[in-house]
Amino acid sequence: MNILILGGGGREHALAWAIRQNPKCDRLIVAPGNAGIANVAECADLDILSRAEVLEFSQENAIDFVVIGPEAPLAAGVSDALRDAGFLVFGPSQAAAQLEASKAFTKEICDACGAPTAAWARFTDAASARDYVTAQGAPIVVKADGLAAGKGVTVAETVDQAHQAIDAIFDGEFGDMSVVIEEFMAGEEASFFILCDGTDCLPIGTAQDHKRVGDGDIGPNTGGMGAYSPAPVLTQALQDQVMALIVRPTVAEMERRGMPFQGVLYAGLMIRDGQARLVEYNVRFGDPECQVLMMRLGAQVLDLLLACAEGRLSETSVNWADDHALTVVMAAEGYPGSYQKGSTIKGLDSLSETSFEMTFHAGTAAKDGQIIATGGRVLTCTGRGPTLAEAHRRAYAQVDAIDWPQGFCRRDIGWRAL
Repeated sequence: MNILILGGGGREHALAWAIRQNPKCDRLIVAPGNAGIANVAECADLDILSRAEVLEFSQENAIDFVVIGPEAPLAAGVSDALRDAGFLVFGPSQAAAQLEASKAFTKEICDACGAPTAAWARFTDAASARDYVTAQGAPIVVKADGLAAGKGVTVAETVDQAHQAIDAIFDGEFGDMSVVIEEFMAGEEASFFILCDGTDCLPIGTAQDHKRVGDGDIGPNTGGMGAYSPAPVLTQALQDQVMALIVRPTVAEMERRGMPFQGVLYAGLMIRDGQARLVEYNVRFGDPECQVLMMRLGAQVLDLLLACAEGRLSETSVNWADDHALTVVMAAEGYPGSYQKGSTIKGLDSLSETSFEMTFHAGTAAKDGQIIATGGRVLTCTGRGPTLAEAHRRAYAQVDAIDWPQGFCRRDIGWRAL
């Protein structure tokens, strides 16, 4: 098969690495890719938000299967254009992608199907939102009602913090968006990943990530500073509960509305006293959660994605090894605030690339024979082993072998489970 992956981050490097191992994959192209992806696939300079450009490229290169990595092309309707032209696609339609693109849409779906989630309200002006927060008190959660690269959520510990978050959103920090304000939910957060083909659902893994920038879970939220899989808090009993009360009702409601969901449904959950409530849905693999899932799933990932795209999940199963994976994000100094681009990263050539140790590239490029940093989150050092402690050791051994003075990482990834 000729396969095209859209995206250029650590998630897409991990997807490419796993798919490349499957003998069904003859030719693999990733657009736009990055310096690490170039070691396992062809990279193409392509505007992945342009439906016309992606469609033309797929036709010219005889693509058999398109895997859409990030949320932005999904929200832009790229999957619809490809499907309309007869291409096999992994990723939801533009309408179904509203489950991530609009917090209010997801809340309305939850209300309609009875899925447990936080109490909420939506506002289109700052004054009303501020009045609501003042009346409700803190802690409280303020969300930009749209795509904000994982940075549009503020867990405000004071009313003043909530007011500041509201003002920032209405001042256009993330574009022209309304605000969703939610009840604060206490508990332990975890991620659950489910493939959906429009009707059937297949759970494919659990993970927990570290959103805060600093050790001990302090500092501002980021796109993710590390993750591990499986998530001990998501027992089989809890997974069954989530499927019965949250995921399957959501999928049924989406089908009832004429927008069946096909792709990966990433459910962010809050667990407390043996009960789960939905925090949010994403409609693509998480980053860096994808890295730990791909390390554990390996080559079978392509078979799973194909079964999802072709509507065959009811006859498909996941072959899990009894193992653990952990990934550590190396980020540019200053992230998630302002940071410098262009610093040189050394030591990558000495790293082993096996099914137990992989450093996935997120924000890198090749320049004059060297690898340079081009983003905030730059590398994800990933280890796999029979225990979480062994996966932790292998991941941090890669971190310590990399020579990049302008980078930093958290040293406590996996602390809760360890």
